[in-house]
Amino acid sequence: MPDYSAEMISEFSTLLDKIRQLADATHALRSENADLRVKLAELNADNLALAARMSQAHVRVTALLETIPEAASDEEAA
Repeated sequence: MPDYSAEMISEFSTLLDKIRQLADATHALRSENADLRVKLAELNADNLALAARMSQAHVRVTALLETIPEAASDEEAA
């Protein structure tokens, strides 16, 4: 049976703890990354929906402006 010193065993124990901490941090970061990807996809979908609504509003406002009689525009300019 190999003769391991107490110092060597302590170093291995410390290394094992650090490896476990690294594994836990990696797991937490992967989970956070997955959550952020989902949130990003949701925000991108919201952004597209809002851009579409703005475009529709622009079209409606433009159409309304075109229905205003020219005479009213001339009076406002005077």
